[in-house]
Amino acid sequence: MAEQIEKHYQKQHLFQNAKIRSGKKVATKEKRWFKDVGLGYKTPTEAINGTYIDKKCPFTGNVSIRGRILNGKVVSTKMTRTVIIRRDYLHYIPKYNRYEKRHKNLAVHVSPCFRVEIGDTVTVGESTILVALLIHVLI
Repeated sequence: MAEQIEKHYQKQHLFQNAKIRSGKKVATKEKRWFKDVGLGYKTPTEAINGTYIDKKCPFTGNVSIRGRILNGKVVSTKMTRTVIIRRDYLHYIPKYNRYEKRHKNLAVHVSPCFRVEIGDTVTVGESTILVALLIHVLI
């Protein structure tokens, strides 16, 4: 059913105890659960038709998007399912009546339904805390 790359067997949370609930044999064609995150963002076709399992995916997992929607540029893709994005902004200095450039780096969880490379401009949604470092999810 899924691309099993983890040490333990992965299954979508909704179908975890499917045999016990129905009491019948599970169909040969595996079921796929996905949702619409709202806010005008469409569910990718890879999330609908794909075979990956990711509990932190906003489309197929148990993560809701709430809070801020941010934009940034990808600067690093070295981690598994995580990228670093850079957000540039201007900070006002009242004494000199001018602005200075500043930036922040954010660690963002990337669902396997997206193919992200360095230099891409991405949209990120705030979610619940996934791990100590991750609070944002790519949408």
